[in-house]
Amino acid sequence: MKLSSLLGVSILAFILTGSAQAQPSRSPALDKLHNDLRLSSSQDQAWTAFQQAYNIDPQEMANRRDAASKMPAMTGPQRVDFAISLAKADLAGLERRADALKKFYAALTPDQQHVFDQDTLPSGRGR
Repeated sequence: MKLSSLLGVSILAFILTGSAQAQPSRSPALDKLHNDLRLSSSQDQAWTAFQQAYNIDPQEMANRRDAASKMPAMTGPQRVDFAISLAKADLAGLERRADALKKFYAALTPDQQHVFDQDTLPSGRGR
């Protein structure tokens, strides 16, 4: 999946969702970004924190699939309440990832920030 495609999934959340994994998932988009940024060793900790904020939480995904399968048995008011709770969870995750992104971005040099900005543009707008 292209990095730019991931941006559109949740506004500025361009890689993955929250993490309960011990190891970061391997993402070609993250690998490309990491390579393009040419991070210094002093930036490794910031990169790791940023990357961890975007790891997939398999339990969260399983819970979402399970809850979605229960929708047909829900009433209209129950479904709308369910949708609201999902939206709130999505917003909380986006805010958490945004915080990680801003902290990582602040650790980049101006040239690296430019690379980050270009690499994370939505499809058709970057390089």
